[in-house]
Amino acid sequence: MKKAWQYPYVLIASQNQHKLKEFRDLFELELGIGVKGLDEFPDAPEIIEDQETFEGNAMKKSETISRWLGQPVLSDDSGIVVPALDGAPGVYSARYAGEGSTDQQNYQKMLYEMETLSASDRKAYYVCVMALSVPEEESKFVRGECHGVVAHGPRGENGFGYDPVFYLPERGQTMAELSSEQKGAISHRSIATKKLIELLKETYTFS
Repeated sequence: MKKAWQYPYVLIASQNQHKLKEFRDLFELELGIGVKGLDEFPDAPEIIEDQETFEGNAMKKSETISRWLGQPVLSDDSGIVVPALDGAPGVYSARYAGEGSTDQQNYQKMLYEMETLSASDRKAYYVCVMALSVPEEESKFVRGECHGVVAHGPRGENGFGYDPVFYLPERGQTMAELSSEQKGAISHRSIATKKLIELLKETYTFS
């Protein structure tokens, strides 16, 4: 039995305007509901991402802010996982080279640590976990993954994060060499978002 969705918007626990635009377009098109970002709530509590899993970080953000606001909150945690590095950078992807580090510093540290690895040990995958917290309901999760290998050096000008060194063998390109449309069709965030939309449609009715 589906529940009626009774909220005018979903808060995305992010101030990234590119990410907010993606969600805003998708939610309005697929569900007919609005999206707000954390930039509209400057007094929102600051969340320290100190959990050991992507799920833990995503849920901590969504549940904390949902309790504070009394509205549905969607958060995500994402990063790159290299099994041969025992799962690193993992949840530390955004600060792998230290707090305040740049994307280039982060992926250069990863490349340095992988210099002696064999080709078969250069497998990696992107992860995006989204957590949706709705007041008086149990939080829901979706997870998207995109698999590839770590290149020996950066290529491409598009994307961000580890995209310049995330190589897709079936395409012969790094993620940073793809257009926004191409990346959007295969990325971990795109896969997770599609799963989230389906979950919402299965759970709620939207007027």
